Amino acid sequence: MQIFSRVDDLRAALAGKPEVVFVPTMGNLHEGHISLMTQARQHGRTVVASIFVNRLQFGPGEDFDKYPRTFEADCAKLQAAGVDVLFAPTEADLYPEPQTYQVEPPEIQNWLEGEFRPGHFRGVATVVLKLFNIVQPQTALFGKKDYQQLMVLRNMGRQLALPIRILGGETVRAEDGLALSSRNGYLTPAERAEAPRLARELNRLRDAIRAGNRDYPALERTAMAALDAAGWKADYVAVRQQADLQLPGSPDAPLVVLAAARLGVTRLIDNLEI
Repeated sequence: MQIFSRVDDLRAALAGKPEVVFVPTMGNLHEGHISLMTQARQHGRTVVASIFVNRLQFGPGEDFDKYPRTFEADCAKLQAAGVDVLFAPTEADLYPEPQTYQVEPPEIQNWLEGEFRPGHFRGVATVVLKLFNIVQPQTALFGKKDYQQLMVLRNMGRQLALPIRILGGETVRAEDGLALSSRNGYLTPAERAEAPRLARELNRLRDAIRAGNRDYPALERTAMAALDAAGWKADYVAVRQQADLQLPGSPDAPLVVLAAARLGVTRLIDNLEI
């Protein structure tokens, strides 16, 4: 596996490479990330990963400074997964001057995650577009655990006519159902034992909808109350249309239930398609 930090060096290494598939990450890799690397090989011949903790998508008081940075271990995992090229820029490499030009997503950036993390999707869209311009892949993969992020990026790709297929990889879970996340490492042992409750509540809500319950606001309130009663602080539990994250309209529209809640100091997100 080749490793580059400078943009010019990466571009030179990728010049003429066939069928580039790109998987951007912030590092501290787990099996969810590695699953995306494995899937990437099915969609192209040159697999490129990136590791960059993007300051632009963190708000004031969020965990930018303490976000786990495990570069050597990440490199070993990527090497074992068969990644061909790793782009690991420093902030000076990626932002050699203040990033005053930024991507401003539409109103979707203010819903759900955006309500609780103002500016987050602006930072995500800006860094991903910049990485796309540097790597110039034909295909890019992102995990479905960050469901709203995936939608923002797919919409950006379509509206800006980017020549890139943007694919979503299924959420990878621990045996007890907890969605794998780099932030799971913040959980204490007692919190880690409690954490699967979030997935269980989403499964209960999904089962109720499949059984014919269409009182979505009541289902959302019940799930949030159950989390709060168990010591969580629920930000939202929401039933939305998969296509656009709007409130359910057509009775035949495929749905997704999304949630975010704090357990101790750790904020966890999850979703299930219905």
